[in-house]
Amino acid sequence: MVSASSPPSKEMEAKSDQKWVENGPSRNAKWWYSTFHTVTAMIGAGVLSLPYAMAYLGWVPGTLILFLTWCLTLNSMWQMIQLHECVPGTRFDRYIDLGRHAFGPKLGPWIVLPQQLIVQVGCNIVYMVTGGKCLKKFMEIACTNCTQLKQSWWIVIFGAIHFLLSQLPNFNSVAGVSLAAAVMSLSYSTIAWVACLARGRVDNVSYAYKQTSSTDLMFRIFNALGQISFAFAGHAVTLEIQATIPSTPEKPSKIPMWRGAIGAYFINAICYFPLALVGYWTFGRDVEDNVLMEFEKPAWLIASANLMVFIHVVGSYQVYAMPVFDLIERSMVKRLNFPPGLSLRLVARSAFVAFTLFVGVTFPFFGDLLGFFGGFGFAPTSYFLPSVMWLIIKKPKRFSINWFINWGSIYVGVCIMLVSTIGGLRNIVADSSTYKFYT
Repeated sequence: MVSASSPPSKEMEAKSDQKWVENGPSRNAKWWYSTFHTVTAMIGAGVLSLPYAMAYLGWVPGTLILFLTWCLTLNSMWQMIQLHECVPGTRFDRYIDLGRHAFGPKLGPWIVLPQQLIVQVGCNIVYMVTGGKCLKKFMEIACTNCTQLKQSWWIVIFGAIHFLLSQLPNFNSVAGVSLAAAVMSLSYSTIAWVACLARGRVDNVSYAYKQTSSTDLMFRIFNALGQISFAFAGHAVTLEIQATIPSTPEKPSKIPMWRGAIGAYFINAICYFPLALVGYWTFGRDVEDNVLMEFEKPAWLIASANLMVFIHVVGSYQVYAMPVFDLIERSMVKRLNFPPGLSLRLVARSAFVAFTLFVGVTFPFFGDLLGFFGGFGFAPTSYFLPSVMWLIIKKPKRFSINWFINWGSIYVGVCIMLVSTIGGLRNIVADSSTYKFYT
């Protein structure tokens, strides 16, 4: 036993890093819990941009890429589930824990943790923009006689809500908000594609590529790949979800977790594919980057859908922010000797909310943000990092089918990461040149 005066060892620091897992929910979840949580993590605001991505990719390439992405990410999720207990007697409850095992205790955190932070912070920035836009749309429809505020103010109002919610102490305390978010995500996805189908094709609809320069079109296509990547984001929390499921030698956690993942991907398919295809069919190449922004009638239905999106992103913001809050607070206590408690939460969490609010107000380009963060953060965690770790840990036979699938996923994922990051960043710069900031 280490005395209180002894310097902290690496083993003690590793145990400290896992403190939030030990204090989390007990391992008594059922298989359908994994379905619910995976749906919450995956089906988010990114689904509303799928018709916009289709507008730059076209019918055949867009459909093939969406289907290929669905298959590749389902395979990588299966790999994550199998790797959760790849060492007998050990459960890797977080992505970073598995990263340490695969890449080593020093290199692992540097490879995995930045990607997870990009996913979590990127989601929160995008949700700031989405929440503000949808709240603005809801008020415009629900109160036509009211004096309408500019979009920046609605994003600020959305951010103000999180200055309050962020003071909830831990992940468990936002469980009710997360449940509401899951229901809302399924509801507004269905409303969106049903409304498109009921609306029918707009007059003079065109499915040709947009009239723009070849260079601009290329970057927009790159960005569209990132938008599709953003829609498959559940892998960043797969191991955390599986950690709540009990496991025995007779019935390891990978069995119920995989059953739940199949259910989640089925729900994912019935939300994503109809919305992407029907939304593009309805509005063609001129579809908005948030398809709900296209509708005005029936007013009550569209207002309800936008309110559902708003409720969903309120919950999703907190779900993605809680691990970041924990990381910031742990660092402040360890490095700055900041006393834990309410004052720590007020300083650390308010600063993070303020940061995401500032970026969201400054760059409210929903589609461009999806493409940038989808490529930079989501492509690694959902596409090729699981395959890289699988090759390192499982060591499949060279030139076997499994070997080819993994290397194929790595190449596709790296390409998507590079081109969509470049496309998203370039489009943010291009759109910023004509945008009046803070209006």
